[in-house]
Amino acid sequence: MSTNHDAFRNYLEFEKKYSPHTLKAYCDDLVSFQTYNCLNFDQDNIDQVDYSQIRSWIVSMIDDGVSNVSVNRKMASLKAYYRFLLKTKQIEISPLLRHKSLKVARSIQIPFSEKEMKSVLDQMQITVGFEQIRDKLIIDLLYTTGIRRAELIELKLQNIDLANNTIKVVGKRNKERILPILPIIISQFYIYIKERQSLVMLLDGDYFFLTKKGLKLNESFVYRLINSYFSTVSEKVKKSPHILRHTFATHLLNNGADLNSVKELLGHSSLASTQVYTHSSLSELKNVHKDAHPRGKKLFLDE
Repeated sequence: MSTNHDAFRNYLEFEKKYSPHTLKAYCDDLVSFQTYNCLNFDQDNIDQVDYSQIRSWIVSMIDDGVSNVSVNRKMASLKAYYRFLLKTKQIEISPLLRHKSLKVARSIQIPFSEKEMKSVLDQMQITVGFEQIRDKLIIDLLYTTGIRRAELIELKLQNIDLANNTIKVVGKRNKERILPILPIIISQFYIYIKERQSLVMLLDGDYFFLTKKGLKLNESFVYRLINSYFSTVSEKVKKSPHILRHTFATHLLNNGADLNSVKELLGHSSLASTQVYTHSSLSELKNVHKDAHPRGKKLFLDE
């Protein structure tokens, strides 16, 4: 691959401020396309390709069972790369100029109900030992702040401000935001911090949430934790940290929060990203509409 690959990576890391996870995904996609070109077109430089080569790769991936969502993500990586080449005047036209994303069936993210949330948290009322105390705080924090899984994992001890009941999280593209902690879970923070101090080793002591061996949590650990606890109370197909984020936003909207406030709490850069959560509130909106509108009242229904 050309030396532009390293320049592109630096551009994403230092100018665009992409996370390590996103950087790896983009670079892996470029390497995959380069490998495909080497094998099928005897060409190892992807800077100078035409759309027919990209289309051939798309067809190959679909034949191999790669989902449209994954194909679109890989095309997003290529688009970003060719935009970079345009910006640095390495090419004059992007081979993806007229490319259209593959159609994707819109999946509905079904949040946990308030009853399901209460059931899980009630089960965890009596917590004994470091791991149970940590697990309950993780679930409560995800549900009451709406932070992303990656934000929870990267949360630093120095960013917990119990004096002001806030935490500072670092979101996508290293954007920081301050989030309030509900008074109901403040005591859990103190209990967890005390248990945390009793750990024999603190190998990753800068991070707030740790394993019992004093190590930083990983994404699989947090996913398994959420899936395990919610499998006992919910039959929903997806039981993940992201569904807890979805639940946070939906429950706020259902209980009267305005969209702009939810946007700020979630750390979205635009309202368009937040509006996806309004779909889950449709049943609640229907009830409000029926109860508030004159035509929904008994006076008119008796006509």
